[in-house]
Amino acid sequence: MTGAASGLGRATAELLAEQGARLVLLDMNGQGLERARSDLPGNHLALQTDICNPEEVKAAVQAGAAAFGELRFVVNCAGVPSAAKTVSRGVAHDLELWNRIVAINLTGSFNVLRLAAEKMIHNPVDAQGERGVIVNTSSIAAFDGLKGQAAYSASKAAIAGMTLPIARDLAEYGIRCMAIAPGVFETELTMNVPQKGMEAMEKGFLCPKRSGLPAEFAAMVQTILANSYINGTCYRLDGGTRFAP
Repeated sequence: MTGAASGLGRATAELLAEQGARLVLLDMNGQGLERARSDLPGNHLALQTDICNPEEVKAAVQAGAAAFGELRFVVNCAGVPSAAKTVSRGVAHDLELWNRIVAINLTGSFNVLRLAAEKMIHNPVDAQGERGVIVNTSSIAAFDGLKGQAAYSASKAAIAGMTLPIARDLAEYGIRCMAIAPGVFETELTMNVPQKGMEAMEKGFLCPKRSGLPAEFAAMVQTILANSYINGTCYRLDGGTRFAP
């Protein structure tokens, strides 16, 4: 599980740990990661890992398989926000920023899932004929991104777009792949959004008229993991929210 030190990742780790899952927790925030591990019930592995680094991720996958025997699911929650217009005050969008957002949100997620899938294909099939499940995190910004979200929206749209091809690639091995596109959730990321930006997003809230709770995201992950007939789809989890321009 990536992004496990905080936000949606930590909430998901808490729910799955409560249900008896043994987790490999990955994050760049070593201190936060260790706090999360120590707070969870059960036995878990916490590894400070750069998800964009193939060697570090491969080591984490191998460590998890060695500790727990096999890897049965991946939940990718690691991600970073971005706020930069294509051209602002006559200056073009910084290309290094673009590359960083895409590298972490998109390439990092794919790096983790590809190496985990490589290990999963050797699992024995379960009662449903499955060997593993992959859940990635997209965003409703993939479909109706706000101003200044070109890089972020592109990275999250790619997460949504790769869901079906990956599900098709891995079907022969009994591995499912889904994505969740959350709306505005109460996490550390939204706490850093300027008030004007939050007000703009809140105008699109339908019912309930509030931000989502991390526990609600975790419940969606749990549903995907438990329901073996869910596959190849990106699900919006947003209370009907649509962002206006």
